[in-house]
Amino acid sequence: MLSIKNVSKKYSNNFTALSNFNMELEGGVIGLLGANGAGKSTLMKMIATVSKPSEGVITWNGQDIHKNGDELRHDLGYLPQSFGVFPNLTAVEFLKYMAALKGLNMKKAKNRINELIDLLNLSDAANRSIGNYSGGMRQRIGIAQALLNDPKILIVDEPTIGLDPNERMNFRNLINSLSKDKIIILSTHIVSDVESSAEKIVLMNKGKLICFCKNEELLNSLEGNVWECIAGESELEDIKDKYITGNIIRRNEGMVVRVISENKPASNAVKLKPTLEDAYIYYTSGKRGENIG
Repeated sequence: MLSIKNVSKKYSNNFTALSNFNMELEGGVIGLLGANGAGKSTLMKMIATVSKPSEGVITWNGQDIHKNGDELRHDLGYLPQSFGVFPNLTAVEFLKYMAALKGLNMKKAKNRINELIDLLNLSDAANRSIGNYSGGMRQRIGIAQALLNDPKILIVDEPTIGLDPNERMNFRNLINSLSKDKIIILSTHIVSDVESSAEKIVLMNKGKLICFCKNEELLNSLEGNVWECIAGESELEDIKDKYITGNIIRRNEGMVVRVISENKPASNAVKLKPTLEDAYIYYTSGKRGENIG
């Protein structure tokens, strides 16, 4: 079990990146959602022992990871958002290097590298210099290095940046196939990646935990409060001022607006099933609570 108790992170300029955070993780895919500055990367860096909490404690199987981090690091795979590579190395050479840094048995590591190169569709480019790779291919190399030690905790920060739709689908399928016996923390701005993979959602805003719950619970909290209406140009600004709005699409009949509100926002409004994007917009909106009790 990974336990986060009363964790805060404060910097010398009095900026609080994370405030009194509490969470316990036992297994499966956990989707980490929040706008830039919500504290997602700060949380992941602390779990990965790259940064220490200012207050509170993070434990892995009962052990404080910042006092005894070797056990956690042995079980950890980490792909940060900014991942550097050695451009003159081939994929195979780079993964061998990373395996050595992780202290892996090289004979077993070679077999694991072959498995991962095949799994991540890099076979045709395995012996090419990484410097000649596209951004998406480099991202797949980053995913491969995070999986080298078959980790029990896998942390991936914006893992699908640079991936085309097929690669994103393959990555989601990979994450789902790995989730049975691992804790996988998936942080992304792409809500559809979380919606299709995560069993639970951690929603953060301005360094605070808004909710930690199953997808269904989050969607149920907005049941009956998501609408679609058609507005003319003159009505649109009034709706945006009064309500939390999502997608706005121009059609021949006018502007089709998605609205989150307890009350019917327009006479022609019809109710829709909530999506994770609706929940994300609502719970991170400055208007939260104005239209939903």
